[in-house]
Amino acid sequence: MLLEPDAENEVAYELCQLLGRAILPVHAAGGPGTAFFLSYPGGEFLLTADGVAAQAQRLGLRPSITEPAGVAGESLALADLPVQWVRGARLGVAALPTGELHGFAAGQGWRWRVQPVPASIAVRADDLAGIGVGPVTAIVLALGVGVDGGRPLEVAVERAVRDGNSLRIDAALPAGYVGAPVFGVRPDAAGEISLRCLGVVLRGDSAPGGGHPVATLDRVLAALPAS
Repeated sequence: MLLEPDAENEVAYELCQLLGRAILPVHAAGGPGTAFFLSYPGGEFLLTADGVAAQAQRLGLRPSITEPAGVAGESLALADLPVQWVRGARLGVAALPTGELHGFAAGQGWRWRVQPVPASIAVRADDLAGIGVGPVTAIVLALGVGVDGGRPLEVAVERAVRDGNSLRIDAALPAGYVGAPVFGVRPDAAGEISLRCLGVVLRGDSAPGGGHPVATLDRVLAALPAS
C-alpha cells in the first residue's frame, strides 16, 4: 500500500516508539550493519543480512536496550558467545538464537530491555501477492552512521516494488542499513491500516536497477531453526 506523506510520517513515528528497541548496531569487518530482535513461536532470534553476519565482530549495546544503566558497556564481542549465526546464503539472512545473549547478560549483571518485532506482523504470501506493479511504502528502521562514528536510530521512508516473487527497495540506502527490518502497511478486513514487517534489507550489489533486495519475512520465518 502506498501511503500519503503525512501518513508515512505517522507510521514512521509509531514504529520508533513501538519497535525502536528491537534494533542493534553490528560492527563488522566489511562495514557497519543493523540487526533486530524477532519474537517467534519457536524462540527469539537476532536477524541480520548474511553478508553482515559473515564478517560481524561485535554487537553495539545501546543504552536504551540494557538495564540497569551503566553496567553493560558499549558492545558485546561475538567471540565471547558459545553460539554462532545460523546462516542462510540462499535467503541472504542469518539468525542468532538469543538464549546465549540473555545468558551472557545475566552473567555480567545486566539484562536486555528490548522490543522484539513480533512474528505476528510478518508479511504473508497473500500480502505479497496483493502488491501490483506499482510501488508500495517501505519504511526502514535502522542504525545509521553519524559523522562522529555514532550509530543513531534512523528511519528511511522509501518505495518497494515487486521483483519477480520478491521485493526490492528502489533506492540506495545509507551506510549501516543492511540487515535492518523493512515495514509496510495494508488494509485489514475492517479497512483499517495493518502493519507488516516486509523483511530484511540485503546488500544492493545484485539488485537489478539499483536499490536493495529484501528477504521477505514469510520466507525467513519458514527457514528459522528451532531455538
